[in-house]
Amino acid sequence: MRTIQAVAWKEIQVYFGTPIAYIVGMIFLALTGIVFAIGVVPSENNPFPEATLDSFFTWTSLFLIFLPPALTMRLLAEEQKLGTIELLLTSPVRDWEVIIGKYTASFVFLLAMLALTLYYPLLLYIFAEPDLGPLYAGYLGLVLYGAAALAIGMLTSTITSNQIVALIVGIGVIGALYVVHFSTDLVGGVASVLIGEIGFQSHYEDFGRGVIDTKHVVYFLSVIAVFLFLAIRSLEFRRWR
Repeated sequence: MRTIQAVAWKEIQVYFGTPIAYIVGMIFLALTGIVFAIGVVPSENNPFPEATLDSFFTWTSLFLIFLPPALTMRLLAEEQKLGTIELLLTSPVRDWEVIIGKYTASFVFLLAMLALTLYYPLLLYIFAEPDLGPLYAGYLGLVLYGAAALAIGMLTSTITSNQIVALIVGIGVIGALYVVHFSTDLVGGVASVLIGEIGFQSHYEDFGRGVIDTKHVVYFLSVIAVFLFLAIRSLEFRRWR
């Protein structure tokens, strides 16, 4: 446990000490701020907006296709490029401790960015009377969604020494899991149900409605476990290659 904490703490210091992470965070907050403003500010198309974060939760799930791979792309890819991965693999640190430690650091940074968006529901609470149930459930959905996307990013970072390749592959995998839900109508039958269950959106949408279904929680936890397991196996393969 101490080894995981040491690896995580080292990466957390890197996250909060490099400008790239702050740039990514600023872009994320700027985009979510625009989406929030559009959803609650009266306009010609929506003269009486509701005190909800529906648009925020919907659009943020789209932004999470790009954010997690950007946060994880360097975690193992940079180690491979600089050659420090060899020192890491020959040190008395288990492969799963390296993966879990680095994953924990990226998850902490993601939580920090999501915590900054709590300013939006606070504004709703001050100036209106929002239903708190969908807010709690929506943020739980974002945390699970983001955690699953980070696990995918961890895997793509272990399979290449090029950060850009890790980023693109991560975006591709997460993007595929995002859009597969919208292709169910083209298939039909039992296949459409199976395809829908694979995708992120079919499991995420209920959270935005204020519904916390155990099935959806188990799905995201399973995605996290599977991709972290594959990341550990990928790192072990590098050790014995």
